[in-house]
Amino acid sequence: MATMVRAFEELVQEGAAAPVGGWDFSWLEGRATEERPSWGYQRLLASRLARASAVLDLQTGGAEVLAGAVDEAGREPPLVAATESWGPNLARASERLRPLGGAVVAAADEGPLPFADGVFDLVSCRHPTTVPWGGVARVLRPGGTYLAQHVGPASVFELIEFFLGPQPAAREERRPDDEADAARAAGLEVVDLRSERLRMEFFDVGAVVYLLRKVVWLVPGFEVEAHRGRLRELHGRIASDGPFVAHASRTLIEARKPGR
Repeated sequence: MATMVRAFEELVQEGAAAPVGGWDFSWLEGRATEERPSWGYQRLLASRLARASAVLDLQTGGAEVLAGAVDEAGREPPLVAATESWGPNLARASERLRPLGGAVVAAADEGPLPFADGVFDLVSCRHPTTVPWGGVARVLRPGGTYLAQHVGPASVFELIEFFLGPQPAAREERRPDDEADAARAAGLEVVDLRSERLRMEFFDVGAVVYLLRKVVWLVPGFEVEAHRGRLRELHGRIASDGPFVAHASRTLIEARKPGR
């Protein structure tokens, strides 16, 4: 038991001390795995960037995905812009976009978007907390496209409900059909809608601590001390049964603004 306690404390301290800025999850290598959607969002975005003239990436985080897609496309669109609401990510995104001639502006996730009407032929977003559909439709040019990968319903709920208990109402949120209806209500035509559930495995409790510190909306108010009992129980479960398994839910949505 003493060895188990020491291992538990060491793992928790590692997860609590790791930096959590930006959307780089490389710290989890060897500690957790997650299947990727079959459509390959960054690759798909790169194919759109290859022919875009003006792109806006919403809730860009540290601009990791946008910059990666630009590299993959082999060209920078003439106009590259992004929004982000969290201060530490603003600095990271600015550093990544500056060499591309791009700029990131501070904007609340729910909008309004601080851009003129009809500026962009491509608006992208990976894992938005919410989508300002009216703003997206407004800043798109006629014929322009919104391409995004959203978090789908009941994503990682095995882990969420381990800490919070059953969440039946929350399980019904982020349904793909509802998001498609919201896009249509804003005047967009949905041209692609796909969803997948993807296996995740956590090999130690430190990986869980890190994830819950980084993705703060999974278990709101998560703190190591406040949740130490459940963390210890999770550590024991992994030690006896193997990796903790959860399932991420992802939705690909592509919507077009009518017009030329």
